[in-house]
Amino acid sequence: MSEPVRLSLAEAEALARDALAASRTSPGNAGPTARALAAAEADGQAGHGLSRVPSYAMQSRAGKVDGYARPTVEKVAGSALRVDGGFGFAYPAIDAAIEALAPLARENGVAVAAIHRSHHFGQAGAHAERLAERGLVALVLANSPKAMAFWGGRKAMLGTNPLAFGAPLPGGQPPLVIDLAMSVAARGKIVAAEKAGKPIPGDWAVDANGQPTTDAKAALAGTLLPIGGAKGGALALMIEILAAAVTGSAYGWEASSFFDDKGGPPNMGHVFIALDPARLSAGAYDSRMTAILEAIGAEPGARLPGTKRLGNRARAAADGLAIPAPLYAEIRALIDHPA
Repeated sequence: MSEPVRLSLAEAEALARDALAASRTSPGNAGPTARALAAAEADGQAGHGLSRVPSYAMQSRAGKVDGYARPTVEKVAGSALRVDGGFGFAYPAIDAAIEALAPLARENGVAVAAIHRSHHFGQAGAHAERLAERGLVALVLANSPKAMAFWGGRKAMLGTNPLAFGAPLPGGQPPLVIDLAMSVAARGKIVAAEKAGKPIPGDWAVDANGQPTTDAKAALAGTLLPIGGAKGGALALMIEILAAAVTGSAYGWEASSFFDDKGGPPNMGHVFIALDPARLSAGAYDSRMTAILEAIGAEPGARLPGTKRLGNRARAAADGLAIPAPLYAEIRALIDHPA
């Protein structure tokens, strides 16, 4: 087996950007998309990282994603935005949403952005973190193509439907970020395992016959399992309604796959909610957060969730990223043979 190819963060981002630019994608869309994929790889989220480049490029070449789309932002109420992704990649629409949402939340204390006609939106936590870095508490959610059954059902209907929470911390500390899919594991992790030829834990999914499996390929042909049983299934349904019905987007069972070039645009929906904690707490937010941090620190073994990403980032910045050789070759081939 070939050794992984090691790239700096800048090289990894450039690799993804060049592959997208060679695949009927404008520089203005290739840039933020490549940046998000490289950042996910650095955070240790390979399922949302460079493994997505071949499928993204294939979909843009086929016209399933409009690589030249220009997102638009419409203010539909005092603190409510409707963002049209134009059936393009999600990241330019997310950038536009965050730029408009942050000042609106500071002005009104709370603001919401509903994104429609979008695509795979990657790391939910990364988007919540960007708002938290601006001093806002954020809730970010999205639906995705079918991967889980309704609770009690057998057929894949709902997506893994990620939910993220971001909160600024006092003293210039990195924000608290909580990021979770409603499935035991994100579908992207199973796709990454399948590409790498690795097994998956036995509690992640069932095969097409409803039997637990450690085979990633069999899991992708079956359905993923929700976190917390029926409670996770209910949360997935709540997010499906918020992301699809509230934004006017496709439900998971109506959407085409993120992983091939078949069918029309997935038409996914995302919701971003931002709150100004300083205003809503009458200035007490920092002291209240200090108190909870002290309580966690005083409890032996307790830790803040989401901190692993910080160590991963530091290592990636220092040592670069190790990209599987077959994936690197696949991406290079896109650059060498533009559409």
